[in-house]
Amino acid sequence: MISGANHISQEVSPMDTIPQIAEAMQTLLGQRADELGLELRFVQRQKKLSGSTFVQTLVFGFQTKPDARYEDLCQSAADAGVAITPQGLEQRFTEEAARLVYEVLRSAVAQVISTRPVAIPILQRFEGVYLRDSSVISLPVALAETWPGVGHGAGSTAALKLQVELNFSTGQVAGPIIQSGRTQDQASPFQHQALPAGALHLADLGYFSLERLAQDEQQGVYWITRLKVGTALYTPDGQRLDLVSWLNAQQATQLDQRVWVGAQQRVNCRLLAVRVPQEVADQRRRRLREYARKKQVTLKAETLALADWTLVITNVPEEKLSLQEALILLRVRWQVELLFKLWKSHARVDEWRSHNPWRILCEVYAKLIGVVILHWLCLTGFWDRPNRSVFKAAQVVQKHTPTLAIALHDRAFLIAVLTVVSTCMMATCRVDRRRKHPSTYQLLLDAC
Repeated sequence: MISGANHISQEVSPMDTIPQIAEAMQTLLGQRADELGLELRFVQRQKKLSGSTFVQTLVFGFQTKPDARYEDLCQSAADAGVAITPQGLEQRFTEEAARLVYEVLRSAVAQVISTRPVAIPILQRFEGVYLRDSSVISLPVALAETWPGVGHGAGSTAALKLQVELNFSTGQVAGPIIQSGRTQDQASPFQHQALPAGALHLADLGYFSLERLAQDEQQGVYWITRLKVGTALYTPDGQRLDLVSWLNAQQATQLDQRVWVGAQQRVNCRLLAVRVPQEVADQRRRRLREYARKKQVTLKAETLALADWTLVITNVPEEKLSLQEALILLRVRWQVELLFKLWKSHARVDEWRSHNPWRILCEVYAKLIGVVILHWLCLTGFWDRPNRSVFKAAQVVQKHTPTLAIALHDRAFLIAVLTVVSTCMMATCRVDRRRKHPSTYQLLLDAC
């Protein structure tokens, strides 16, 4: 892996990160790829298609055209300085090739690049706002031994899971870390990773762990999470709380109550409860019943009853965060979902043309390298601006990718192209304000 991750100060100007990104791109897609090509025996004798030219061909080829054919990839190879036929390129998609691109991806993920915090006061109350989530990519069954998926009655399946941690304040991304599709989120490499004191942690229910919440509390880390149905609750004086009965007895539609959470390891926190409109509750119950039907499980009466409420627990003190502010911050968790949506809808990391399993893995890994580089460029362009649009930024990067490929071997030229990309992002990649359905950034700004 690249020696020493590039830690960029949170106070550094976004444009000041461009030289570091240029260096990282040249090292990853050049020297590091060549070293791995020899180490992993992708290159067994001197050939015109080296580890670096192969990786550059795929990364820039799929970034320019996610559904690229072999002819398109050969044009990308020409940008890298190699003339190769579609048949010759097709023969290079082997198990060794897949391992090569995977290891380059791991090296890309090892880079740590961030920018100054986004200018939203409510986020600045915390030492970073960290979002953790995962996404699954289903693979052909031929890859079940390499990346086993969740088994079912029809036999083996194959899938990989992408684990990501995003510091929404600075834009710094850890991941994607790849695990097998059958790995539970509780086994995420980020699950037991310590966060800075004063940071705020937001995660999906798949990561819900009372042990982790207690550990964060001891380390001075704040958290906001939805309440997992069935979790034991106790009043401040230690009495077991019948949540459904207690909520039904309340006349208020919004509640902020001190509770203890957990039967064994009790955690002191706030329970925030907001009654939802009847149509929302009915929609939730329909989804619950459909999920139970598909999974062939029995729904508990408590689960159906609690669909009337949005239930959240947090250890952030009332004087630091109101109930309404906590609910707005909880919406921020969906920003990492938007990241996955971008990767799948724009980069199409879960789509491919080939039936060759090694070509498929090469394509998936190369596209993931591409989205990592895309995210780096977003940090130079506009992450510190609340009204940014990463989808528009992806289109800007796609437009300039062929030029980036040609500029890769000339540091000054590459920095110049990256500067143009960054300038284009700052000028055009904005989300307009909405009156009827405000964007998350509008809610965050209005909360201050």
